[in-house]
Amino acid sequence: PVQILAYLGGVVKVEETDLKHRMGFLYPIHSFHNRNISMFINDTREQDSGQYMCSVNVVDDTIRLDKNIGIINLTVLVPPAAPTCQLHGSAVVGANVTLSCSSKKGKPSPVYQWQREPPTLQVFFPPAQDRTRGTLKLTNLSLEMSGVYVCRAENQAGSKNCSIVLEV
Repeated sequence: PVQILAYLGGVVKVEETDLKHRMGFLYPIHSFHNRNISMFINDTREQDSGQYMCSVNVVDDTIRLDKNIGIINLTVLVPPAAPTCQLHGSAVVGANVTLSCSSKKGKPSPVYQWQREPPTLQVFFPPAQDRTRGTLKLTNLSLEMSGVYVCRAENQAGSKNCSIVLEV
C-alpha cells in the first residue's frame, strides 16, 4: 500500500503521487466536531481503480487492526471509444459478408449492437450478430440489403456509434 493522504499531528500531508492535485479531505479536517474524514478524487482516471484503505489511530489508544481500518474498492468505469466499422468480403449479389465493429477502449468491455437504418429499419439477433465480438454476418446478399448499417458500442459508462454503407 502507498499512503496518499494523512492527518498527523495537526498537519494535512499529501503524498507525491499522481493523485496529489486531484484529491483531498472532503470536509475541514481541523474542526474538532468533524467526525467525517471522507476524501474526494477529482478528474478520475482508469488507473485510479483499486483498493483504498482508511486507517484511524487515536493517540495513546490501543491499536486494534479489526476496528480502526476501513477498506473500499474503487472501479473507475470508462465509456467506449468511438468504434471502427469495417466490411469483410465482396458485396456482390449472392455473396456473404461480415460487418465488424471494434472499440479500442471501454471498461467494462463494450457490447455491440448492429442495426440497419431507416427507411428499412432492421435490428439483428444471434446467430447473425455476435454482441461480444461486434460482428454481423449477412448471407446471400441481395440488392435490397443495400443501406446504412450502424453499430453501437455500449457499456455502463456510455455508448458510441460508427456506421458503414453497404452497396450490393
